[in-house]
Amino acid sequence: MDPVTQGAFGAIFAQTISNKKKLLLGSIIGCFAGLVPDIDVLIRSNTDPLLKLEYHRQFTHSIIFIPIGALIITMISRIFFKKHLTWGETYLFSLFGFATHGLLDACTSYGTQLFWPFSDDRISWNYISVVDPFLTIPVIFTIIFTILMKNKLISVFGIFYITVYLSFGAFQENRSEKAGQAISNLRGHVSKNLTVKPSLGNLFLWKTIYEFDGFYYVDAVRLFHTSEFCKGTKIKKLDLSKEFLALNKKSQQFKDIKRFEWFSQGYLGKKIDSNVITDVRYSAVPNEVDGLWGIEINQKKGDKEHVDWVVNRSNYTKKWLRFLDLLLGKNCQNLLIKN
Repeated sequence: MDPVTQGAFGAIFAQTISNKKKLLLGSIIGCFAGLVPDIDVLIRSNTDPLLKLEYHRQFTHSIIFIPIGALIITMISRIFFKKHLTWGETYLFSLFGFATHGLLDACTSYGTQLFWPFSDDRISWNYISVVDPFLTIPVIFTIIFTILMKNKLISVFGIFYITVYLSFGAFQENRSEKAGQAISNLRGHVSKNLTVKPSLGNLFLWKTIYEFDGFYYVDAVRLFHTSEFCKGTKIKKLDLSKEFLALNKKSQQFKDIKRFEWFSQGYLGKKIDSNVITDVRYSAVPNEVDGLWGIEINQKKGDKEHVDWVVNRSNYTKKWLRFLDLLLGKNCQNLLIKN
């Protein structure tokens, strides 16, 4: 989730255990604690572009690390607030703020290792986008009014709003899964590995992905009072038994493909006549397969060299216009869903 939302969640949950006189201090520490787990983005390498993927949302986001992370935040916060807060108060603010981070990230589709070190599974509940102003902005206003009016009932209302909004996201996720299955049935496909995710900043336009006959089919669905289908495209699923046959299976690049497959939860696609492997889950326009990032294989490299990291930042103005067209329902059709 974006840093603003992470900080806001840490602050509002810390407010719930603060007394009226310490709401501001509780909010500050909770906000700080809600931000700190993302310090793992500093773990990176100039030669290994996938190292950052392995460690982001790993140990600092694990449930088992929460009390340890809270202790670290407490020791730092005591430098500034020792005269105003007891050790116990500081730790509780830190604990509540830190605990929100990994759980909130797991609500997105990126993947969070909540159960590290016992499991490296990337948990993704797909309830919300990594940026959603309809969630973040009301929470920020709630925090501000709680501090100004010294009324914790306002923060309780804010948490109620968070609960309702995430519940609505879960409801929409369920609707989009049914829509994705209906699209598969419409084409006469027996789908596998169906997954759905909300598009950027809203819970009404969703991306659906399913596998059939060696391809990933990518479409968009609009979920207002009815479900609408916005036809997309398809991309060939990466099959290492047929692709990059000259690549040494003991080489670093081959290992990097496997690492990227783990990060992408298996959703790897490859365009024809291209050496770029893309993460099919992410694209600027939900019914397209123009991935936001990927890795490029260079078979002329030595066996100890890593893949190249590729980022797609082209034609964002045109993509934004196509995104708005989908959100407004242009070229979309009603989708009949059988219960």
